[in-house]
Amino acid sequence: MAHTCIHWFRKGLRLHDNPALMAALRDCKELYPVFILDPHLYNTQVGLNRWRFLIGALKDLDCSLRKLNSRLFVLRGKPEDVFPKLFNKWKVTRLTYEYDTEPYSLSRDKTVTTLAKEQGISVIYKISHTLYDIDRLIEENDGKPPLTYNRLRELAKKLGPPKKPIPAPTFEDMKDIKTPCPEKHEKKYRIPTLEELDLDTTSLGEELFPGGEQEALRRLDEHMKRAGWVCSFEKPQTSPNSLSPSTTVLSPYVTFGCLSARTFWWRLAEVYQGKKHSDPPVSLHGQLLWREFFYTASVGIPNFNKMEGNSACTQVDWDTNPEYLAAWREARTGYPFIDAIMTQLRQEGWMHHLARHAVACFLTRGDLWISWEEGQKVFEELLLDGDWALNAGNWQWLSASTFFHQFFRVYSPVAFGKKTDKYGDYIKKYLPCLKKFPAEYIYEPWKAPRSVQQAAGCIVGKDYPHPIVKHEQVHKKNIQRMKEAYARRSPAQSPVKKQGVKRSAPSIIDMFQKKMKKE
Repeated sequence: MAHTCIHWFRKGLRLHDNPALMAALRDCKELYPVFILDPHLYNTQVGLNRWRFLIGALKDLDCSLRKLNSRLFVLRGKPEDVFPKLFNKWKVTRLTYEYDTEPYSLSRDKTVTTLAKEQGISVIYKISHTLYDIDRLIEENDGKPPLTYNRLRELAKKLGPPKKPIPAPTFEDMKDIKTPCPEKHEKKYRIPTLEELDLDTTSLGEELFPGGEQEALRRLDEHMKRAGWVCSFEKPQTSPNSLSPSTTVLSPYVTFGCLSARTFWWRLAEVYQGKKHSDPPVSLHGQLLWREFFYTASVGIPNFNKMEGNSACTQVDWDTNPEYLAAWREARTGYPFIDAIMTQLRQEGWMHHLARHAVACFLTRGDLWISWEEGQKVFEELLLDGDWALNAGNWQWLSASTFFHQFFRVYSPVAFGKKTDKYGDYIKKYLPCLKKFPAEYIYEPWKAPRSVQQAAGCIVGKDYPHPIVKHEQVHKKNIQRMKEAYARRSPAQSPVKKQGVKRSAPSIIDMFQKKMKKE
């Protein structure tokens, strides 16, 4: 039987390594590639940079499909409302999609699958957003999510290397398949502009990271040519405040699925072949395994993106302080390193992983004592690579709520940045009001004599805020509060100490600590 197929793009905005798309092409006479702007996922809570990245990725995907005599059909609405109409209109007999592990996605997909099956439509999904089948990793661990990175590595090793990626469909694969598209459909199903989505684009800056599969593969090729850099890459040794990124910035492309994680993995394996190279957790393979670790935790731990009802998470009596939260979000804390990072986030939609460490620690256990859930919301809105599982997992880690338990180690909002940018060039780039401050005061402008502030054309308290808290005092008080929260934990939540395991190499924590100042 020749099928009329819808391939439903959600994440996985690519043609390469897309097994669900290839499944749609088997015994297919008509193909409708569909993307739905679901109001649950794409709404006013989504930042402008993220919207721009998505629209760029959709345009790129449409362009690639048109080269195969197909196109992308973009619709707006709830999938459960949109699909029944399409099923009838196009006389669909098969629906394919890439498996997604997020709670909302699982419930959405269950609803749509039920609607499809009620109409006699066969449904096929394939796993390609992660390196492994996440449920299988949990199964291998006696039905429980691994709560340490090393345990995840052991499980991955047991399963063997990730599956090899499959090639993109070719003209040959598509030669007998039609995508009916009358002239009237051209406008009805086209990709909307940001303006048509009622988004105010006046504040948008330069697009440093354009969305799309072609850009993702170009950037991957560019980085893979730097074999020496790839082989020696150690995440904790990269700089959080370099003027141009010190890492690959491939994360947004992996998040939206413009780049397959498996393609990234195997391209790295080719570069590593026969050469001495860094290892997980700090290597580039290690970064992909961190992603897998948080995905596995997010599937295995109910209420993963919340403190309450999350069995792995320490219950902390965080403060509710809208003024502090707004100052942090809007880069008005009075600590230039923190404010520069938050400015970069708002302007560009990205900042270095260790910069994320600094601002997350500052908001939560370090200085402001505000819940990690509030920080999670801000990152979800503004980050190009805002990923449900990774965002929730990293916020729990950095607030020392889950996974990481050395709450007495606090990032200094002054000393940490100085280690890699003594003269404050990063601060001057993102906070131009401070650019004339001499290096000795750039991280602590409030300490500058009035005459220095006047000469710099920036008076603290008028042109730039005073620090909203005194780090030297509050972080000590917060360590005490964290100690009390830990004392209230149930024995089941206490960090597990492995007996008799000799560590021959420094752990990820040890490496991060090289970059931290113990106050």
